[in-house]
Amino acid sequence: MAFNPLQEKGIPIEKQFKNWVDLNSKPYDKESVHPYTRTRGILMNGIEVEAMLFKHQFARNTSDMDLRRHLALTRRVEQQQQKAVNWMIPGDESNLEVTLGYEQVAVDLTAFLARTEPDPYVKQVLDFALIEDFDHLYRYANLMKLTDGKEPSEITRQYTEITVGRPTALEHRHPFDEVRDFRDFATADPLTKLHILTIVAAEQQTMNFYMNVGDRAMDMLSRGLYLEIAQIEEQHVSHYESLMDPNASWLENLLLHEYNECYLYYSLMQDEPNPEARALWEENLAMEIEHVKMAAELVSRIEKQDPEALLPRELPQIFKFESNIDYVRDILSSQISLTADETRFVPAEKMPRDHRYFSFQRMVNAKGSPSEAVVDGLVKKSGNDYRQELSGPHPVKMFQQADAIPAVKNRMRQPQA
Repeated sequence: MAFNPLQEKGIPIEKQFKNWVDLNSKPYDKESVHPYTRTRGILMNGIEVEAMLFKHQFARNTSDMDLRRHLALTRRVEQQQQKAVNWMIPGDESNLEVTLGYEQVAVDLTAFLARTEPDPYVKQVLDFALIEDFDHLYRYANLMKLTDGKEPSEITRQYTEITVGRPTALEHRHPFDEVRDFRDFATADPLTKLHILTIVAAEQQTMNFYMNVGDRAMDMLSRGLYLEIAQIEEQHVSHYESLMDPNASWLENLLLHEYNECYLYYSLMQDEPNPEARALWEENLAMEIEHVKMAAELVSRIEKQDPEALLPRELPQIFKFESNIDYVRDILSSQISLTADETRFVPAEKMPRDHRYFSFQRMVNAKGSPSEAVVDGLVKKSGNDYRQELSGPHPVKMFQQADAIPAVKNRMRQPQA
Protein backbone atom coordinates (compact mmCIF):
# COMPACT_ATOMS: atom_id res chain seq x y z
CA MET A 1 0.00 0.00 0.00
CA ALA A 2 1.31 3.46 -0.90
CA PHE A 3 2.41 5.49 2.12
CA ASN A 4 2.78 9.27 2.04
CA PRO A 5 3.59 10.85 5.44
CA LEU A 6 1.97 14.13 4.38
CA GLN A 7 -1.34 12.28 3.95
CA GLU A 8 -1.16 10.25 7.19
CA LYS A 9 -2.38 11.10 10.68
CA GLY A 10 0.37 11.64 13.24
CA ILE A 11 0.54 12.39 16.96
CA PRO A 12 -0.03 16.10 17.69
CA ILE A 13 3.21 17.73 18.83
CA GLU A 14 1.80 18.71 22.23
CA LYS A 15 1.12 15.02 22.98
CA GLN A 16 4.57 13.74 22.04
CA PHE A 17 6.39 14.32 25.32
CA LYS A 18 6.70 11.39 27.74
CA ASN A 19 7.22 11.03 31.47
CA TRP A 20 10.41 9.44 32.79
CA VAL A 21 8.84 6.05 33.49
CA ASP A 22 7.40 5.65 29.99
CA LEU A 23 10.61 6.91 28.42
CA ASN A 24 12.78 4.36 30.26
CA SER A 25 12.61 1.54 27.70
CA LYS A 26 12.76 -2.10 28.71
CA PRO A 27 16.14 -3.49 27.56
CA TYR A 28 16.19 -6.48 25.24
CA ASP A 29 17.68 -9.81 26.36
CA LYS A 30 21.11 -9.94 24.79
CA GLU A 31 21.11 -13.75 24.67
CA SER A 32 17.87 -14.11 22.71
CA VAL A 33 17.52 -10.83 20.79
CA HIS A 34 17.46 -11.11 17.01
CA PRO A 35 20.65 -9.55 15.60
CA TYR A 36 18.61 -7.26 13.37
CA THR A 37 16.57 -5.97 16.30
CA ARG A 38 19.91 -4.85 17.74
CA THR A 39 20.99 -3.30 14.43
CA ARG A 40 17.67 -1.50 13.98
CA GLY A 41 18.10 0.13 17.38
CA ILE A 42 21.70 1.14 16.64
CA LEU A 43 20.70 2.64 13.30
CA MET A 44 17.76 4.63 14.68
CA ASN A 45 19.85 5.87 17.59
CA GLY A 46 22.22 7.32 14.99
CA ILE A 47 19.36 8.77 12.96
CA GLU A 48 17.95 10.54 16.02
CA VAL A 49 21.38 11.83 17.05
CA GLU A 50 21.83 13.27 13.55
CA ALA A 51 18.37 14.89 13.78
CA MET A 52 19.38 16.62 17.01
CA LEU A 53 22.79 17.73 15.77
CA PHE A 54 21.37 19.04 12.51
CA LYS A 55 18.71 21.07 14.34
CA HIS A 56 21.30 22.49 16.74
CA GLN A 57 23.43 23.62 13.78
CA PHE A 58 20.36 25.05 12.04
CA ALA A 59 19.42 27.01 15.18
CA ARG A 60 22.94 28.48 15.32
CA ASN A 61 22.56 29.71 11.74
CA THR A 62 19.22 31.51 11.82
CA SER A 63 18.01 34.66 13.55
CA ASP A 64 14.31 33.82 13.04
CA MET A 65 13.07 33.39 16.62
CA ASP A 66 9.91 31.51 15.65
CA LEU A 67 12.00 29.09 13.60
CA ARG A 68 14.45 28.65 16.47
CA ARG A 69 11.51 27.83 18.77
CA HIS A 70 10.22 25.27 16.27
CA LEU A 71 13.65 23.63 16.16
CA ALA A 72 13.86 23.60 19.94
CA LEU A 73 10.43 22.01 20.21
CA THR A 74 10.95 19.16 17.76
CA ARG A 75 14.57 18.71 18.84
CA ARG A 76 13.43 18.00 22.39
CA VAL A 77 11.16 15.26 21.05
CA GLU A 78 14.06 13.84 19.02
CA GLN A 79 16.06 13.74 22.26
CA GLN A 80 13.33 11.72 23.93
CA GLN A 81 13.10 9.39 20.95
CA GLN A 82 16.86 8.85 21.04
CA LYS A 83 16.74 7.93 24.72
CA ALA A 84 13.86 5.50 24.20
CA VAL A 85 15.71 3.82 21.33
CA ASN A 86 19.20 3.71 22.86
CA TRP A 87 17.96 2.62 26.29
CA MET A 88 16.90 -0.71 24.74
CA ILE A 89 20.57 -1.77 24.94
CA PRO A 90 20.95 -3.77 28.18
CA GLY A 91 23.57 -2.88 30.76
CA ASP A 92 25.06 -6.37 30.66
CA GLU A 93 25.96 -6.06 26.99
CA SER A 94 29.63 -5.05 26.94
CA ASN A 95 31.01 -2.23 24.82
CA LEU A 96 32.74 -4.81 22.63
CA GLU A 97 29.51 -6.78 22.13
CA VAL A 98 27.72 -3.56 21.18
CA THR A 99 30.63 -2.73 18.87
CA LEU A 100 30.08 -5.93 16.90
CA GLY A 101 26.47 -4.82 16.52
CA TYR A 102 27.64 -1.45 15.20
CA GLU A 103 29.81 -3.10 12.57
CA GLN A 104 27.04 -5.50 11.58
CA VAL A 105 24.92 -2.39 11.02
CA ALA A 106 27.68 -0.90 8.87
CA VAL A 107 27.98 -4.04 6.72
CA ASP A 108 24.34 -4.91 6.14
CA LEU A 109 23.07 -1.32 5.98
CA THR A 110 25.72 -0.27 3.46
CA ALA A 111 25.32 -3.41 1.36
CA PHE A 112 21.55 -3.00 1.10
CA LEU A 113 21.85 0.69 0.21
CA ALA A 114 24.47 -0.10 -2.44
CA ARG A 115 22.39 -2.93 -3.94
CA THR A 116 19.38 -0.66 -4.32
CA GLU A 117 21.13 2.64 -5.12
CA PRO A 118 20.10 4.12 -8.53
CA ASP A 119 23.06 6.55 -8.86
CA PRO A 120 26.19 4.68 -10.10
CA TYR A 121 28.63 7.08 -8.42
CA VAL A 122 26.86 6.90 -5.06
CA LYS A 123 26.77 3.11 -5.38
CA GLN A 124 30.55 3.10 -5.92
CA VAL A 125 31.04 5.32 -2.87
CA LEU A 126 28.98 2.87 -0.80
CA ASP A 127 30.77 -0.20 -2.15
CA PHE A 128 34.16 1.35 -1.45
CA ALA A 129 33.51 1.86 2.28
CA LEU A 130 31.46 -1.33 2.63
CA ILE A 131 34.45 -3.63 2.54
CA GLU A 132 36.35 -1.39 4.95
CA ASP A 133 33.60 -1.69 7.56
CA PHE A 134 33.52 -5.40 6.77
CA ASP A 135 37.17 -5.59 7.82
CA HIS A 136 36.41 -3.67 11.03
CA LEU A 137 33.93 -6.38 12.01
CA TYR A 138 36.70 -8.95 11.49
CA ARG A 139 39.21 -6.99 13.60
CA TYR A 140 36.79 -6.48 16.53
CA ALA A 141 35.76 -10.14 16.34
CA ASN A 142 39.40 -11.15 16.64
CA LEU A 143 39.78 -8.77 19.59
CA MET A 144 36.79 -10.37 21.33
CA LYS A 145 38.22 -13.84 20.81
CA LEU A 146 41.67 -12.72 22.01
CA THR A 147 40.67 -10.73 25.10
CA ASP A 148 37.34 -12.25 26.19
CA GLY A 149 37.42 -15.73 24.67
CA LYS A 150 33.81 -15.24 23.54
CA GLU A 151 32.27 -16.42 20.29
CA PRO A 152 31.68 -13.34 18.07
CA SER A 153 29.16 -15.13 15.85
CA GLU A 154 26.79 -15.30 18.82
CA ILE A 155 26.25 -11.58 18.13
CA THR A 156 25.99 -11.67 14.32
CA ARG A 157 24.77 -15.29 13.97
CA GLN A 158 24.40 -16.66 10.43
CA TYR A 159 23.47 -13.36 8.76
CA THR A 160 26.86 -11.66 8.30
CA GLU A 161 30.18 -13.28 7.53
CA ILE A 162 33.28 -12.45 9.56
CA THR A 163 36.49 -12.49 7.56
CA VAL A 164 39.12 -10.19 6.06
CA GLY A 165 37.94 -7.13 4.13
CA ARG A 166 40.15 -4.37 2.77
CA PRO A 167 42.74 -4.50 5.57
CA THR A 168 42.21 -1.65 8.01
CA ALA A 169 45.92 -0.79 8.02
CA LEU A 170 45.63 -0.01 4.29
CA GLU A 171 42.51 2.16 4.65
CA HIS A 172 44.30 5.24 6.02
CA ARG A 173 44.30 7.92 3.32
CA HIS A 174 45.21 11.59 3.16
CA PRO A 175 42.17 13.80 3.99
CA PHE A 176 42.22 15.30 0.48
CA ASP A 177 41.29 11.86 -0.87
CA GLU A 178 38.14 11.51 1.26
CA VAL A 179 36.15 14.30 -0.44
CA ARG A 180 33.66 13.07 -3.05
CA ASP A 181 31.62 14.80 -5.77
CA PHE A 182 28.32 16.09 -4.38
CA ARG A 183 24.94 15.22 -5.88
CA ASP A 184 22.39 17.74 -7.12
CA PHE A 185 19.34 17.18 -4.89
CA ALA A 186 17.13 19.05 -7.37
CA THR A 187 17.54 16.22 -9.88
CA ALA A 188 18.67 13.27 -7.71
CA ASP A 189 16.42 10.25 -7.29
CA PRO A 190 14.52 10.49 -3.96
CA LEU A 191 16.03 7.16 -2.91
CA THR A 192 19.54 8.54 -3.45
CA LYS A 193 18.82 11.47 -1.13
CA LEU A 194 17.45 9.15 1.57
CA HIS A 195 20.40 6.79 1.21
CA ILE A 196 22.88 9.64 1.63
CA LEU A 197 21.13 11.02 4.73
CA THR A 198 20.93 7.52 6.24
CA ILE A 199 24.55 6.52 5.69
CA VAL A 200 25.88 9.87 6.93
CA ALA A 201 23.91 9.52 10.18
CA ALA A 202 24.92 5.88 10.65
CA GLU A 203 28.64 6.47 10.10
CA GLN A 204 28.56 9.60 12.25
CA GLN A 205 27.03 7.61 15.10
CA THR A 206 29.71 4.94 14.81
CA MET A 207 32.39 7.64 14.84
CA ASN A 208 30.83 9.21 17.95
CA PHE A 209 30.45 5.86 19.69
CA TYR A 210 34.10 4.93 19.21
CA MET A 211 35.24 8.39 20.28
CA ASN A 212 33.39 7.92 23.56
CA VAL A 213 33.86 4.22 24.43
CA GLY A 214 37.34 3.57 23.01
CA ASP A 215 39.05 4.85 26.12
CA ARG A 216 36.96 2.58 28.37
CA ALA A 217 39.05 -0.44 27.36
CA MET A 218 41.63 -1.47 29.95
CA ASP A 219 44.43 -2.87 27.78
CA MET A 220 46.51 -0.87 25.33
CA LEU A 221 45.85 -3.19 22.39
CA SER A 222 42.07 -2.74 22.64
CA ARG A 223 42.45 1.00 23.10
CA GLY A 224 44.71 1.11 20.05
CA LEU A 225 42.21 -0.77 17.89
CA TYR A 226 39.38 1.57 18.84
CA LEU A 227 41.44 4.68 18.10
CA GLU A 228 42.64 3.32 14.75
CA ILE A 229 39.16 2.35 13.55
CA ALA A 230 37.67 5.56 14.98
CA GLN A 231 39.96 7.45 12.59
CA ILE A 232 38.56 5.46 9.67
CA GLU A 233 35.05 6.32 10.80
CA GLU A 234 36.04 10.00 10.60
CA GLN A 235 37.19 9.32 7.05
CA HIS A 236 33.89 7.63 6.27
CA VAL A 237 31.85 10.56 7.57
CA SER A 238 33.86 12.90 5.32
CA HIS A 239 33.49 10.40 2.46
CA TYR A 240 29.70 10.28 2.72
CA GLU A 241 28.77 13.79 3.85
CA SER A 242 30.53 15.27 0.83
CA LEU A 243 27.84 13.63 -1.32
CA MET A 244 25.23 15.98 0.16
CA ASP A 245 24.08 18.93 -1.91
CA PRO A 246 25.64 22.13 -0.45
CA ASN A 247 23.13 24.19 -2.42
CA ALA A 248 20.08 22.73 -0.69
CA SER A 249 18.63 25.19 1.83
CA TRP A 250 18.47 24.60 5.58
CA LEU A 251 14.69 24.21 5.39
CA GLU A 252 14.92 21.79 2.48
CA ASN A 253 17.36 19.72 4.52
CA LEU A 254 15.06 19.88 7.54
CA LEU A 255 12.18 18.51 5.47
CA LEU A 256 14.38 15.71 4.09
CA HIS A 257 15.61 14.79 7.58
CA GLU A 258 12.06 14.47 8.89
CA TYR A 259 10.93 12.53 5.83
CA ASN A 260 13.89 10.16 6.13
CA GLU A 261 12.95 9.37 9.72
CA CYS A 262 9.44 8.47 8.55
CA TYR A 263 10.91 6.34 5.77
CA LEU A 264 13.14 4.39 8.16
CA TYR A 265 10.66 3.88 11.00
CA TYR A 266 8.05 2.71 8.48
CA SER A 267 10.62 0.38 6.88
CA LEU A 268 11.92 -1.14 10.09
CA MET A 269 8.56 -1.86 11.66
CA GLN A 270 7.67 -4.16 8.72
CA ASP A 271 10.06 -6.94 9.81
CA GLU A 272 10.50 -6.30 13.54
CA PRO A 273 9.87 -9.49 15.60
CA ASN A 274 10.40 -7.83 19.01
CA PRO A 275 7.00 -6.47 20.17
CA GLU A 276 8.47 -3.70 22.34
CA ALA A 277 10.76 -2.52 19.55
CA ARG A 278 7.99 -2.67 16.94
CA ALA A 279 5.69 -0.61 19.18
CA LEU A 280 8.45 1.99 19.53
CA TRP A 281 9.04 2.15 15.76
CA GLU A 282 5.29 2.63 15.21
CA GLU A 283 4.99 5.33 17.87
CA ASN A 284 8.04 7.23 16.63
CA LEU A 285 6.72 7.03 13.07
CA ALA A 286 3.50 8.72 14.20
CA MET A 287 5.57 11.46 15.83
CA GLU A 288 7.71 11.96 12.74
CA ILE A 289 4.65 12.21 10.51
CA GLU A 290 3.73 15.33 12.48
CA HIS A 291 7.31 16.63 12.22
CA VAL A 292 7.21 16.24 8.42
CA LYS A 293 3.98 18.20 8.23
CA MET A 294 5.40 20.95 10.42
CA ALA A 295 8.57 21.16 8.30
CA ALA A 296 6.45 21.22 5.14
CA GLU A 297 4.50 24.18 6.51
CA LEU A 298 7.76 26.05 7.15
CA VAL A 299 9.02 25.38 3.63
CA SER A 300 5.73 26.64 2.22
CA ARG A 301 5.48 29.73 4.43
CA ILE A 302 9.12 30.87 4.58
CA GLU A 303 10.57 29.72 1.25
CA LYS A 304 7.32 29.88 -0.76
CA GLN A 305 8.06 26.41 -2.16
CA ASP A 306 5.65 23.54 -2.63
CA PRO A 307 6.94 20.94 -0.14
CA GLU A 308 5.22 18.12 -2.01
CA ALA A 309 7.38 18.95 -5.04
CA LEU A 310 10.48 18.23 -2.92
CA LEU A 311 9.26 14.79 -1.80
CA PRO A 312 8.14 11.63 -3.59
CA ARG A 313 4.40 10.98 -3.82
CA GLU A 314 4.90 7.80 -1.77
CA LEU A 315 7.73 6.15 0.11
CA PRO A 316 10.37 4.65 -2.22
CA GLN A 317 11.50 1.03 -1.91
CA ILE A 318 11.65 0.35 1.81
CA PHE A 319 14.88 -0.47 3.60
CA LYS A 320 15.48 -3.92 5.11
CA PHE A 321 18.12 -5.41 7.34
CA GLU A 322 18.87 -8.73 5.68
CA SER A 323 21.81 -10.96 4.89
CA ASN A 324 24.11 -9.69 2.12
CA ILE A 325 26.76 -12.40 2.09
CA ASP A 326 26.89 -12.95 -1.68
CA TYR A 327 26.88 -9.24 -2.47
CA VAL A 328 29.74 -8.51 -0.05
CA ARG A 329 31.76 -11.37 -1.54
CA ASP A 330 31.29 -9.93 -5.03
CA ILE A 331 32.56 -6.52 -3.92
CA LEU A 332 35.50 -8.10 -2.08
CA SER A 333 36.46 -9.97 -5.25
CA SER A 334 36.44 -6.89 -7.45
CA GLN A 335 37.36 -3.96 -5.21
CA ILE A 336 39.56 -5.08 -2.32
CA SER A 337 42.68 -3.43 -3.80
CA LEU A 338 41.10 -0.02 -4.43
CA THR A 339 42.13 3.21 -2.77
CA ALA A 340 41.13 6.81 -3.49
CA ASP A 341 42.74 9.57 -5.51
CA GLU A 342 40.67 12.71 -4.86
CA THR A 343 37.16 11.79 -6.08
CA ARG A 344 38.23 8.69 -8.04
CA PHE A 345 38.74 5.08 -6.92
CA VAL A 346 41.80 3.32 -8.32
CA PRO A 347 43.81 0.16 -7.58
CA ALA A 348 46.56 0.96 -5.08
CA GLU A 349 49.13 -0.83 -7.23
CA LYS A 350 48.48 1.65 -10.05
CA MET A 351 49.11 4.72 -7.90
CA PRO A 352 52.43 6.53 -8.45
CA ARG A 353 54.85 5.68 -5.68
CA ASP A 354 55.18 9.33 -4.72
CA HIS A 355 51.41 9.71 -4.17
CA ARG A 356 50.39 11.15 -0.80
CA TYR A 357 48.57 7.87 -0.03
CA PHE A 358 51.88 6.11 0.50
CA SER A 359 53.52 8.89 2.49
CA PHE A 360 50.43 9.09 4.72
CA GLN A 361 50.54 5.31 5.19
CA ARG A 362 54.20 5.45 6.19
CA MET A 363 53.47 8.17 8.72
CA VAL A 364 50.47 6.68 10.53
CA ASN A 365 51.70 3.06 10.42
CA ALA A 366 55.32 3.91 11.29
CA LYS A 367 55.15 2.01 14.60
CA GLY A 368 52.75 -0.71 13.49
CA SER A 369 48.99 -1.00 13.19
CA PRO A 370 46.75 -2.06 16.12
CA SER A 371 44.37 -3.74 13.66
CA GLU A 372 47.21 -5.98 12.49
CA ALA A 373 48.52 -6.50 16.03
CA VAL A 374 45.12 -7.82 17.18
CA VAL A 375 45.14 -10.56 14.54
CA ASP A 376 48.82 -11.28 15.12
CA GLY A 377 48.11 -11.66 18.83
CA LEU A 378 45.31 -14.16 18.30
CA VAL A 379 47.41 -16.16 15.82
CA LYS A 380 50.26 -16.30 18.33
CA LYS A 381 47.87 -17.39 21.09
CA SER A 382 45.72 -19.94 19.24
CA GLY A 383 47.49 -20.66 15.93
CA ASN A 384 44.78 -19.07 13.80
CA ASP A 385 42.78 -15.91 13.30
CA TYR A 386 39.03 -15.87 13.95
CA ARG A 387 36.64 -16.15 11.01
CA GLN A 388 33.07 -17.15 10.26
CA GLU A 389 33.12 -17.86 6.55
CA LEU A 390 29.61 -19.08 5.85
CA SER A 391 29.89 -19.47 2.06
CA GLY A 392 33.25 -21.14 1.68
CA PRO A 393 36.84 -19.86 1.57
CA HIS A 394 37.58 -16.17 1.22
CA PRO A 395 36.81 -15.04 -2.36
CA VAL A 396 40.30 -13.54 -2.73
CA LYS A 397 42.96 -16.27 -2.69
CA MET A 398 45.67 -14.25 -0.98
CA PHE A 399 43.33 -13.73 1.97
CA GLN A 400 42.28 -17.35 2.32
CA GLN A 401 43.24 -18.70 5.69
CA ALA A 402 45.89 -21.15 4.53
CA ASP A 403 47.71 -18.35 2.69
CA ALA A 404 46.98 -15.48 5.04
CA ILE A 405 48.21 -17.03 8.27
CA PRO A 406 51.83 -17.65 7.14
CA ALA A 407 51.85 -14.07 5.92
CA VAL A 408 50.69 -12.90 9.35
CA LYS A 409 53.40 -14.96 11.05
CA ASN A 410 55.99 -13.52 8.67
CA ARG A 411 54.91 -10.02 9.62
CA MET A 412 55.28 -10.94 13.28
CA ARG A 413 58.91 -11.94 12.70
CA GLN A 414 59.76 -8.64 11.04
CA PRO A 415 60.91 -5.85 13.34
CA GLN A 416 58.67 -2.80 13.34
CA ALA A 417 59.98 0.76 12.99
